[in-house]
Amino acid sequence: MKKVDILGIPFDAMSVNEALDLLESYLNESHNHIVVTPNPEGVMQAQRNPAFREALLAADLRLADGIGIVLASRYLRNPIHTRVRGVDTIYALLERLTTKGQKHTAYFLGGAPGVALKAKLEMESRFPALSVVGHHHGYFNADEEAVILDELNRLKPDIMLVCTGMPRAEIWATKHRDIPARITLCLGGTLDVMSGNAKLPPPIVRKLGLEWLYRLLRQSKPVKGQPSRIKRQLDIPRFVFAVLRSCRKRGN
Repeated sequence: MKKVDILGIPFDAMSVNEALDLLESYLNESHNHIVVTPNPEGVMQAQRNPAFREALLAADLRLADGIGIVLASRYLRNPIHTRVRGVDTIYALLERLTTKGQKHTAYFLGGAPGVALKAKLEMESRFPALSVVGHHHGYFNADEEAVILDELNRLKPDIMLVCTGMPRAEIWATKHRDIPARITLCLGGTLDVMSGNAKLPPPIVRKLGLEWLYRLLRQSKPVKGQPSRIKRQLDIPRFVFAVLRSCRKRGN
C-alpha cells in the first residue's frame, strides 16, 4: 500500500473502491482496526498535540479526506490521486454490505444528546442489513465512559463510529484500541449528517473541495468543547506555508 508523507503524517494513497475492499476485509478479522481521516487542520493540530500525532501514527488506515491533502501531495511530487471522504466511505460501505446481504452490527458514539439515536433510526431504515446495537452522545463524563465501555465489551459491535470531533475521537479510539470491534472509524460530524441534523454541502461545493468554506460561512456559533471554526480554519494558511517550506527543504 503506497503511503504519502504530508508533514510527518503518512497517508494511505488508494481509490475509494480499494478503501472499501480493505474495510470489508477488516470486518472478516477478529481484532479492531482504527481508521482516521485527518484534513489539513488535523495535520497542523498534530504538530502541536503529541497525543493526537501518536494517535494518527498508530491508526491502521489514514484516508486523504481533505482536498488540501491531495493538493499538497501533488505539490510535493508524490501525488495521492483520489480523495476518499470519510462520510461518503461509510455510506458506500453500508450500501455495499446491504447489497451483498451481509448483516453487521454497529455502535454510534458522538453528537449532541439524541443525535446518535436519530442516526440509528435513519441508518437502520436505509440499510436493512445494519443493526445499531448501541449508541451514546459525545458529551460523556468519566462515569458515563465506563458505562459505554461496558456496553461495548458486552455488545461487541462490528463497526464503531466515534464522532466526537478531532482530535478527541482519534485519541479516544487509540486509548481504547482493545474494544471488541472490527473497525473503529473516527468521522467527525458524520452522525449529524446521518441523523439529518446537518446536510452535506451542495455537490458543486464538494466537487471543488470547498467544504471548509461552506462550513465556515454556515457555522455562526462555536461547537461546545471545540475551538471556533474561524480559529480552526487559521490552520489552513499555516498548512499551506508549512507545505511550501517542506518543498523548499526538499529542493522541489
